[in-house]
Amino acid sequence: MKPRLQDEVRKPAVAGADIPQREWLAAWATVAANSFGGPAGQIAVMHEEIVTKRRWVGERRFLHALNYCMLLPGPEAQQLATYLGWLLRGPKGGLLAGALFILPGFLSIMALSILFTAYGDLDWVAGLFFGISAAVIAVVASAVLRIGKRVIKNKVMFAIAACAFVGIFVFELPFPLIVAVAAVIGLIGGQTRPELFNLVQGHDESSAVDDADVLVGDQDIALGRPSWGRALRVLAIGLGLWFGPVAMLAGAFGSDSVFFDVAWFFSTAAVLTFGGAYSVLAYISQESVNTFGWLEPGEMISGLGMAETTPGPLIQVVQFVGFVGPYRSPGSMSAMQAGIYGATIATWVTFIPSFLWIFLGAPFIEHLRGRPSLTSALSTITAAVVGVVLNLAVWFALFTLFETVTEHRRFGALLYQPELSSLNLAAAAIAIGSAVAIFGFRIPTLKVVTAAAVLGIVYQLTIA
Repeated sequence: MKPRLQDEVRKPAVAGADIPQREWLAAWATVAANSFGGPAGQIAVMHEEIVTKRRWVGERRFLHALNYCMLLPGPEAQQLATYLGWLLRGPKGGLLAGALFILPGFLSIMALSILFTAYGDLDWVAGLFFGISAAVIAVVASAVLRIGKRVIKNKVMFAIAACAFVGIFVFELPFPLIVAVAAVIGLIGGQTRPELFNLVQGHDESSAVDDADVLVGDQDIALGRPSWGRALRVLAIGLGLWFGPVAMLAGAFGSDSVFFDVAWFFSTAAVLTFGGAYSVLAYISQESVNTFGWLEPGEMISGLGMAETTPGPLIQVVQFVGFVGPYRSPGSMSAMQAGIYGATIATWVTFIPSFLWIFLGAPFIEHLRGRPSLTSALSTITAAVVGVVLNLAVWFALFTLFETVTEHRRFGALLYQPELSSLNLAAAAIAIGSAVAIFGFRIPTLKVVTAAAVLGIVYQLTIA
């Protein structure tokens, strides 16, 4: 008689019970404190600590989890931490590992947001963000190439990227529409011409060999029995934690308050981060600057620089936007109190969905992974993201390097015209130097942005 599924699955409490609590916390605190350099660096740190050094999870199980996280919207490194935490110690382990991954960045960006808003008129603070903003142009340009290498491998994908760029940069098409259209094209293309559309592949699990002494190896799936009853319970809890606070904010402050706007806007953005944080940054920039008026164009670049130089997911930049908007429209609160509330709300609604995707979908990964339709849709969305991120790079460059940029609207198209005489030579020099460091000498992003910040301070204190 075939054993029931729950008898085949080792419970997470058994696997993780062998890990002392102090070592467990030390491992995830180490991962969190060293989570600089974007998802590639963060995943590498996680692999070193959890797979290589401590041998808690086998190589194949690690790649299996990573491939699933690559299909999801949201920060894949934070989702991977949540997945691995759950794999070892169930829901409590997943919550702790995922939350610890976010905490250092949350505290760092909160401090920098306070510094930016309360003390931004100080020369050294202005110089700090001046240098960071110039370097970010090169950082985003490198992201365009990095993402493009994954998927721009034929004329079809190049055309999709080009159309996405023109759509968002010239015609201001909303990012959700671009993602939806790309997904539909990918689903259709994957059925008719799979050789052109099935390009984004996961990591090869077949070549990985699990060692016998890891806690969770190739055959150990510790996420619990996949059932629709369990899925509905997880979905109810997750949606309640996600939208319950949004409803409370609407009741307490009204649906026209800045706090409700922050909660609802970033709830929407949370489900659109396919292809990495850079993709949705264009949408966040467009809406926070043009629709809500929370930020000036150059300030969004400063926020991205904060996220680049602090530990944690790059999407943590939403916290800065969530801080500045309420800070400038505090209502009956003090500006600082409103900013802290707004930053916390933005962080909550951005990351709660990431926990939900893992807790809800992980038991079904064997059923979902490897479907050609999913691969083709993800490939096409990623190609569109290349165009969207290129738009972000051009937009950042215009408003960072030139003091005056004029907008012209004709026949439904938006054209930007920089005034060449307003070129900031110092910003251009830092941007060019950052590009040479990143592309020519392969210097890590964190070091480049830090050096640019120092140069910005020196320039502001001695020359400007």
